[in-house]
Amino acid sequence: MTSYRLPDLAPGSMTAEQQQAYDAIKASPRGTVQGPLLAWLHSPALADRAQALGAFCRYHTSLPPRLSELAIITTGAFWKAGFEWHVHAPIAIAAGLDPAAVEAVRTGGTPHFVEEDEQAVWRFAHHLLHDREVPDATYKTVETLLGPAATVELVGVLGYYGLISMTIKAFNVPVPEGAAEPF
Repeated sequence: MTSYRLPDLAPGSMTAEQQQAYDAIKASPRGTVQGPLLAWLHSPALADRAQALGAFCRYHTSLPPRLSELAIITTGAFWKAGFEWHVHAPIAIAAGLDPAAVEAVRTGGTPHFVEEDEQAVWRFAHHLLHDREVPDATYKTVETLLGPAATVELVGVLGYYGLISMTIKAFNVPVPEGAAEPF
């Protein structure tokens, strides 16, 4: 990966709006401001709004964490967004996803899931990302398993982490120092 494309924003050198967005992100359940969130600070209005959506998508949907993290890593793998993968693959495993399935997602293979809802969420996400549509049978399975609200939230998670992944790719956000690039 080439070098990070944006100038660093150090605390103390930010505008009042940037500092306010930084403080909001720091005070969120994330507790840290890193990676693509640092890039967003160059547009504090975007950072403020996107981080609020991100807090909802990561911490407050009706999706169980293992399904939310599955959607996140599927999106990160689609975009080959190393920073996102580095952060969320361990969380996905800790949330209960099988490490072999997580690795299959990373490498572009077809993961095997024991749980029906995991298989359904992966297929839904995979179709939407790769085919830009969801077949009726796949949609019906997800909606039956999760319900309409969680299905809408699943699309929200996929979209939000698409924004995160595109930020990582557009600005060459690196994995943390000392970490291996997963893609």
